[in-house]
Amino acid sequence: MTATARSARLPAALACLVAWAVPGAAHLWMGRRLKGLVFLAAITLMFGIGILLEGRLFPFEFSQPLVALAALAELGAGALWGLARLAGLGAGRVAAVTYEYGNAFLIVAGLLNVLVTLDAYDIAKGRR
Repeated sequence: MTATARSARLPAALACLVAWAVPGAAHLWMGRRLKGLVFLAAITLMFGIGILLEGRLFPFEFSQPLVALAALAELGAGALWGLARLAGLGAGRVAAVTYEYGNAFLIVAGLLNVLVTLDAYDIAKGRR
């Protein structure tokens, strides 16, 4: 079965949910194996490096708009974000030299996964 035939069987909303939850999973499901594996590895590594660099998983504080936007961006990492929260990771240590780099890695991993989710949507709709 071709990748196009598989993507036709996967509803776009389900493709988005799967792609958001596990980076690259929707691409793997729709037969785009190389893309899916690259997305899975890259986003997971970026998120892990952000945690190792002592980045912070920002809380949703709407009184501080930039903190809330950073939290929303990190939420884009899906299950990685949820698992890190459950494990108590991502407290962040402001005094760490790598703190800002860690934040950048965490935020970019979430935003990149949002782009991957949009790509999975386009594939499921038959646009790519």
